[in-house]
Amino acid sequence: MGHTLTVRLQKDLAEWLEHEADKTGVPRGKIVRDQIEKARAASTQSFMRLAGSVRGARDLSTRKGFSKR
Repeated sequence: MGHTLTVRLQKDLAEWLEHEADKTGVPRGKIVRDQIEKARAASTQSFMRLAGSVRGARDLSTRKGFSKR
């Protein structure tokens, strides 16, 4: 692995994490790493909300040289 990170959790969050770890059999550290990976993936795909958006005329035929006849 690599780096160690220490975090202080509120009691309810710590209890939830412990419960999830017990229920799934997955270590607490893996649950936290997976959630950080999900957050990173979500932040790198924020540009996708712009996909398909174009500034300018909605109908490209209104541009000079492309007018309808």
